Amino acid sequence: MKTRNAPAKVNLALDILGTRPDGYHDMRMVMQTISLCDTVTLEERTAGFELHTGGSFILAGKKTLEQQAAEAFFEAIGQPMPGLRVTLEKVTPAYAGLGGGSADVAALLRILRDTYALDMPTAELERIGFTVGSDMPFCIHGGTCLAEGRGEVLTDLPPLPDCWLVLCKPDFGIPTPALFARVDGGELTCRPDIDGMMTALQAGDLEGVAKRLGNVFEEVLPEEYQEVFAIKARLLELGALNAAMSGSGPTVFGLFREEETARQAAEVLKTTYAQTYLAQPVKKFDFSE
Repeated sequence: MKTRNAPAKVNLALDILGTRPDGYHDMRMVMQTISLCDTVTLEERTAGFELHTGGSFILAGKKTLEQQAAEAFFEAIGQPMPGLRVTLEKVTPAYAGLGGGSADVAALLRILRDTYALDMPTAELERIGFTVGSDMPFCIHGGTCLAEGRGEVLTDLPPLPDCWLVLCKPDFGIPTPALFARVDGGELTCRPDIDGMMTALQAGDLEGVAKRLGNVFEEVLPEEYQEVFAIKARLLELGALNAAMSGSGPTVFGLFREEETARQAAEVLKTTYAQTYLAQPVKKFDFSE
């Protein structure tokens, strides 16, 4: 039995450059691993693939992303897949813009690499993950990165300075394809200053990073999701340096310099939003351990 943490992510900045010939979108993002995490455990079993989550398990029907990733891994190393039992202990909310599902698959791939192909380069593991999902390479890589292409072209950036994050997910989900369709149907006018954010990271300037938080999906949010902006405003009232929606939402996060201020903000928000979390950035070195 082997266990790995599966850290979530936030998008400190998210820009969409356009539609690609393959139907996907060219992205430019600054992504950050955070301490909010699920736990993934792998055990061998006699045969087949079994996924346990929330006290239930899946044996048949549509293949899960975990099973797809495991099959892609063993195909890449040229070995038959043994019987596997994967158990997920969920903390990160699903369909939240935090990459929780991708993080689980990434943790499974890291366990498989450590168990069956210890010498496999991380870049190869990222390539395998990318066959399953666009967020997978970053969730395998970890740390603070500029992510380009569909999200698979990663450049390490200086780590986010020490700080605290308060994450707040309202009680609804936002369909990602619908948001991309709204982006395709309009013209974005408020793009994040990603180059400026990278300069601030290089300087270790937390306020400079916070000033440049931004997500173009916020510009195209339909009326029924405007609560996102109310949460942003509340985070600022409670002392956040700045706040933004992560990914395709609906989770909003605020950056705080002081732990006590962040804890107090989380306590206040939790009285209205049960899915409120306190986290810290995770550096790449810590993530790789």
